[in-house]
Amino acid sequence: MPNVPALDLATIDFEKGGGVISVVVQDATTGAVLMTAFADREALERTLSTGEMHFRSRSRGLWHKGATSGNIQHVVSLEADCDADAILARVQPAGPACHTGSTSCFLVSGTVADVFAEVDAVVAARFAGDVGREPETRPSYTRRLASDRNLRLKKLGEECAELVTACADGDRGRATEEAADLIYHAIVALRAVGAGLDDVRRVLAARRGY
Repeated sequence: MPNVPALDLATIDFEKGGGVISVVVQDATTGAVLMTAFADREALERTLSTGEMHFRSRSRGLWHKGATSGNIQHVVSLEADCDADAILARVQPAGPACHTGSTSCFLVSGTVADVFAEVDAVVAARFAGDVGREPETRPSYTRRLASDRNLRLKKLGEECAELVTACADGDRGRATEEAADLIYHAIVALRAVGAGLDDVRRVLAARRGY
């Protein structure tokens, strides 16, 4: 039986919405809102019994998020709002929430959580050989790092040292820039060993007891 915090369905007001309620799905680690959908009693019962998000729609009926794509959402907690006619579902996503392939259906350019996810996605694509708009005759810096282990590790070490120096100097602006460079090179290094930001998120979430 999945370890999903109890939600008393008897307290949920399904009648107000004609048998369904709104569900807001949030990444339990980043806090990013991933999507919204509807659920009825059966969908929530299935969610509680499996530990994975299920929803109800007019076109698809009862559906299991990720059943086809593999982008399952593992439930961390379910909490009703003050009127008991909407639920906040905090989840650990196994992949993008949006059918477009974006991390969130509410992807807003410039938000911190989404920028990290987008950088990770681009790096992953470069490692997979997807060059996108990049000319084959001019490989990107990421692809150079992907193909050169020594360069990749050298740059990671250099960025660590530069961040330490900036922090030691008390230079806020430079420290921020160096941290951004370090995060990028750390993402590249992770991809080189078959890992990504989702793996880091899971480790941090486990440390927080999720």
